[in-house]
Amino acid sequence: MKITRRKLFAGASSLAFAGMIYNLNGESFAKEQKIYGYGPLKKDPHKILDLPEGFSYRVISSLGDKMDDGFLVPDRADGMGCIALDDDRVALIRNHEINLKNQDDDAAKILSPLLKEAYDHTDENIPHAGGTTTIIYDLSTGKRTKEFYSLIGTLQNCAGGITPWGSWLSCEENVTKAGENSQLDHGWIFEVPATQEKLKKPFPLKAMGRFNHEAAAVDPKTGIVYLTEDRPNSLFYRFIPNEYGKLHLGGKLQALAIMEYDKGLDTRNWQSIDFKPQSWRNVKWIDLNDIESPKDDLRIRGYKEGAATFARGEGIHWGDNELYFCCTSGGKNKLGQVMRYQPSKFEGTTDENNVPGKLQLFFESQDPNDMNYGDNIVVTPFDHLLICEDQYTDIVNNYIRGLTPEGQPYPFAKLVVQTEPAGCCFSPDGKTMFVNVYRPTMTLAITGPWNDFRV
Repeated sequence: MKITRRKLFAGASSLAFAGMIYNLNGESFAKEQKIYGYGPLKKDPHKILDLPEGFSYRVISSLGDKMDDGFLVPDRADGMGCIALDDDRVALIRNHEINLKNQDDDAAKILSPLLKEAYDHTDENIPHAGGTTTIIYDLSTGKRTKEFYSLIGTLQNCAGGITPWGSWLSCEENVTKAGENSQLDHGWIFEVPATQEKLKKPFPLKAMGRFNHEAAAVDPKTGIVYLTEDRPNSLFYRFIPNEYGKLHLGGKLQALAIMEYDKGLDTRNWQSIDFKPQSWRNVKWIDLNDIESPKDDLRIRGYKEGAATFARGEGIHWGDNELYFCCTSGGKNKLGQVMRYQPSKFEGTTDENNVPGKLQLFFESQDPNDMNYGDNIVVTPFDHLLICEDQYTDIVNNYIRGLTPEGQPYPFAKLVVQTEPAGCCFSPDGKTMFVNVYRPTMTLAITGPWNDFRV
């Protein structure tokens, strides 16, 4: 399979996914046939990440490492994007999900010299410690060449998404208001260019709405940005920019609704199966008002106006003329769902109601061994989905799960560290997958025989 730099730069895969396979009782494929995948997982002697035979990882960044700007690598590494800088180098822009509750005030004081470049700070003039760090990584040598803060002063930067024009959209999953040990409101998206070589004062993209932002995916053809929201009663949003690639110039924010329903469809399937696995629905989009939402009620108002509701929309990634996103606690057993959206060929225009976009419940987990609380997601160069699990129990048991184009689940890796994997993304040549260990922060570069998949 030929993988082009342009496609992967835009977060695209070369093939569309096929349908999910269920038996007549609606049970998952895994209960009928086990998928070999890449083979049994081998115990990691370093007790970080178990991988199949032939795969290996390299730790390229760890909590407390001294960065090139003199500061230390912060904790809680979450969503991450990989963007090409040239033929050899990539920028890995990595979120840090730090908020006022989990911020170490003593450690945050070290950030005081960054006050002028910070978006916001506490009442004690300490910059909020959430934000992003950027790693410059050389694929030809397998080494990190530079690392630095690229965004600071934000709260609970969870996930985000890369853009076709070479930036990372970092999303705040936090709606702290001014006056709550903050000087400014939070709940925004911030854009971090891959070519940015040092920390700069950011500004929020307020036209993209204020809510518990989770992740973003951009259609490279239209520049429309699709957005998830991490709430039990979340909406699925799109932002139509006034000008392609210039999100700061504003645009229109809308929420997805189902054409056949005057009232909002409940896709969660908690009480009844209102959205059957594999079924499709034609969609429409509802304009949203008062999008800066001082009462944090955007999802509630949208649902009353007919928008569909989802169970904790989280990771989202663009494929080939379609996207996929995780609903972490969706499904009858609340183990998670994967939604698939195919835009209209007239997406964002007045003609799209005549040829509407479509939403499919691509996968709904029936068993924890299929998927258990899927979070960050990536469409891979080999036309699978890889999904980072985010479940916390007394003994954490999180995997990176795969879904084949036929929707067959398999385990790709097991995180031995008692935390979650996050931020999975691929290099433009498709040979290296990067993933974060959430806490304590580690960023890994994984290589191996990606084409050696077996059923």
